[in-house]
Amino acid sequence: MLKRGMSKSDIEKEIAGMGEFVQIDHLSSFLKEDLPTDIRKFVMVKIAEIYEKKYMFGEAAKIYNNLSLISIPFKEKIGWYVKEAELYIKGGSFREADAATHKALSQASAFEKNDILFSIKQFYKRQGEAYEKGMRRNNATLVYEKLLELSTTEAEKREVRTKLMSLYEKLGKFREYNALKSLNRD
Repeated sequence: MLKRGMSKSDIEKEIAGMGEFVQIDHLSSFLKEDLPTDIRKFVMVKIAEIYEKKYMFGEAAKIYNNLSLISIPFKEKIGWYVKEAELYIKGGSFREADAATHKALSQASAFEKNDILFSIKQFYKRQGEAYEKGMRRNNATLVYEKLLELSTTEAEKREVRTKLMSLYEKLGKFREYNALKSLNRD
């Protein structure tokens, strides 16, 4: 059983042979104790990793949000918020991803803001490509439409429009296809 005063390696040894949902249960119960901040963060990350492995992206994202709330350094807060946004993107919760991105941007300097936005765009691109490979064209369309909103340069917009046009054509959305086709000619 997990007890206060255990080191990170002791915690890992204790939960090693357990099933993933049993690990979540034990770790969640352990969080109710008065733990040092570094151990609390470690346990929360462990739980989030298990959720992520089980494709429970929303639950994992909530934990990363909580991690950002107990973190003091801005760089650490920003990292947790960006991870939260990534998981919401993977889960298809774009509104929540936008909120997490906004929280990260509000903590960032001007230089860091560019890095954050670049990372967020990469998450959307990867998720769109994953949907395309999985033949989930409608989901890919939603991701690329969101990515088109985030694109800042004309080259980025043209690339996303090209992908969207291909998807629209395959989905039989000819009105949307023709609208983008006229934009890509300009």
